[in-house]
Amino acid sequence: MTEDDPYGKILVKTLAQYGYVIGQNLTFDARGAMGDITKLPGLVDELKARDVDAIVVTGYPAALAAKSSGIPTVGTNGLGDPVETRLITSLSHPGGNITGISDDAAALTTKRMAMLKEAIPKLRSVAVLWNKNDLGMTSRYQASAKAAQSIGLTVQAFGVSEPDDFNDVFTVMNRDLPGAILMVSDGLTILNRQRVFDFAAAKQLPAMYEYSFLTSDGGLMSYGPDLGESFARVAALVDRIFQGTRPADLPFEQPTRYLFTINLKTAKNIGLDFPPQLLALADEVIE
Repeated sequence: MTEDDPYGKILVKTLAQYGYVIGQNLTFDARGAMGDITKLPGLVDELKARDVDAIVVTGYPAALAAKSSGIPTVGTNGLGDPVETRLITSLSHPGGNITGISDDAAALTTKRMAMLKEAIPKLRSVAVLWNKNDLGMTSRYQASAKAAQSIGLTVQAFGVSEPDDFNDVFTVMNRDLPGAILMVSDGLTILNRQRVFDFAAAKQLPAMYEYSFLTSDGGLMSYGPDLGESFARVAALVDRIFQGTRPADLPFEQPTRYLFTINLKTAKNIGLDFPPQLLALADEVIE
């Protein structure tokens, strides 16, 4: 994340509302691993050497790397269950140097599966694609599999760990096509999203994603937290850390706004007609 990308801009803009202005009393120093989690410890070490006052991270691997640094950290997006992964002690009392915003994966993925089923009433199987090297995303996969099975869907599990794995996944899928795809979002899958879009389009497969920008980029539909709202609240947590509150004393929060988006152009390309009642629920319909 940089200060020029959409969510970096929201973070900087909201921090300005709290009185922090880049070049005056705020320095914004961005680092990115581009999906390669082996780079994360080194990136955190660079930030520690610069004596930063707080780190904002997205995803479980980055949060885990920041945990070992002792630097006050605010995490969001794809953390998984931070208690289950032992990132923190509890949501109400994190107990270390990390706080942040983490959604309820079980509740969210149950709703995603229900939406897929409503869009495709005859749906029988769903392929779940996730980064198997990311413990947080593995917990999200497990929640997704349970949700699918609870409504009678067969789950095809496809864990990836590097870009080349996507070719192998698509080869296996070709031999036994699922009825739909759910892509669990982390750095690796997001960086390779166009490959998932292209495969789904070529095989005319419905696909569900976790964030609205993936629908804007060409995905069929998405349901998940409003990232704009999440990053604005991250800024509020950073402000409290700057004011002297320890992350250990800042309870983890949940998003309060969720977006359901549909891309009708993608739907048309795969020959899918959305039920009117499902269209009516959408916060945004891309035509």
